[in-house]
Amino acid sequence: MLFPHPLLLCDIGGTNVRYSMSAEPGAPAVFLNRAKTHAFPGLAQATRAALGGLPVKPRSMIACAAGPVSGPRLKLTNADWLIDGAQTAAELGLEQGLTLNDFEAMAYCLPVLARDDVRLIGQTPAPERGGPRLVLGPGTGLGLSALIEVDGRLAAIPSEGGHVDFGPLGACEEQLWPHLERAHGRITAEAVMSGPGLERLHAARLAMLGRAPQNLTAAQITKAGIQAEGLEREILRLLWNLVARFAGDMALAFVARGGVTLAGGVLPRIVSLLEDQTFRAAFEDKAPMAALSASIQTRLIVTDHAALSGMAAIGAAPERYAIDYSSRLWR
Repeated sequence: MLFPHPLLLCDIGGTNVRYSMSAEPGAPAVFLNRAKTHAFPGLAQATRAALGGLPVKPRSMIACAAGPVSGPRLKLTNADWLIDGAQTAAELGLEQGLTLNDFEAMAYCLPVLARDDVRLIGQTPAPERGGPRLVLGPGTGLGLSALIEVDGRLAAIPSEGGHVDFGPLGACEEQLWPHLERAHGRITAEAVMSGPGLERLHAARLAMLGRAPQNLTAAQITKAGIQAEGLEREILRLLWNLVARFAGDMALAFVARGGVTLAGGVLPRIVSLLEDQTFRAAFEDKAPMAALSASIQTRLIVTDHAALSGMAAIGAAPERYAIDYSSRLWR
């Protein structure tokens, strides 16, 4: 068995670390707990805290994190963690391990999502069987990955597409854009579609209106926008529109006939403000490819543990996945 069980599954974001455990291949992954990423200097320390007091210790781990993967190593984009698989295995006494990009893991979860894990957005034809599938969404950053099937094996295509330049569309956005704070000197998709992006949009809108800064956090903007009409709700609706536009662009880039699935930590919290018809209009407004866009299904993951389910599936049947195990494995 490539990944001896019990198998520990770890989903590492810029804000939270989530853990679950699979006792044996094919067994449901049992959620353990979550921790704040910035509360620990690294993966080994966070994992020791998560496992403290558990009678069963893992023999292997599959971990995904928000950042580009280089073999068994990964540097988080939005936190000061460098994950070294070999070092982590040695520190935790693991027999084996695997490192994935967080949205690479999200792509692998797409075939195992349950009906209750997702909410359809609009009415579209069923996805094309075997067509490329795309998953994207804002959290601390903006993740993106595609899933394709090759000779009966599933292969994820990681992407840093969240860092592409992103411009305004329409008079309202054109007035807003000059007031946006740049991220690393640029306005990227992630700079406006993420938790920090919400803060930038809110600050820019205040500046555009000539109002004093309020310095609200993403959590405060979200809470206020959900509770009542006002500037914060306007910003949340703008976020949905920007996500729809970006998702439509990326669907064309990958010709995602297998559908587009939205994920991340932000959108499920503001699903009450999602207007299907408005979202689909922005998603499909892609002349001269509007007919293709209109045929692509869109949906939203509404569970916190999707990536963990995808990694459990890899641990149960690693041969079904076209992963370069020779360079990714920790031992």
